[in-house]
Amino acid sequence: QVQLVESGGGSVQAGGSLRLSCAASYSRHCMGWFRQAPGKERSGVATINSYGITTYAFSVKGRFTISKDNTRNTLYLEMNSLKPEDTAMYYCAAYSHQCTLVPAHFTYWGKGTQVTVSS
Repeated sequence: QVQLVESGGGSVQAGGSLRLSCAASYSRHCMGWFRQAPGKERSGVATINSYGITTYAFSVKGRFTISKDNTRNTLYLEMNSLKPEDTAMYYCAAYSHQCTLVPAHFTYWGKGTQVTVSS
């Protein structure tokens, strides 16, 4: 069982930045960030595997950076140049053999942190 607790969400104006954190009970496997806007399906934002190899959704590539600190069992998502369409609940997820951007491939989930970007 892996426990995940997200933090760092908030409200920001377009063009601003936020840094999300996910405290995990164990982080040396595939982990990822996903988001879900009202009325939309949950979608992948970024993943990082046990070797540190990252994958990004096209919509965030170049603006978001995923990283993790295994000594602190913490996953991060640095979000820059935020847009109103980035507004969503952001979820941390862990443990996926495939380590893709597909939510169904992940076993453990946090409860989420809200990110709101105003224009």
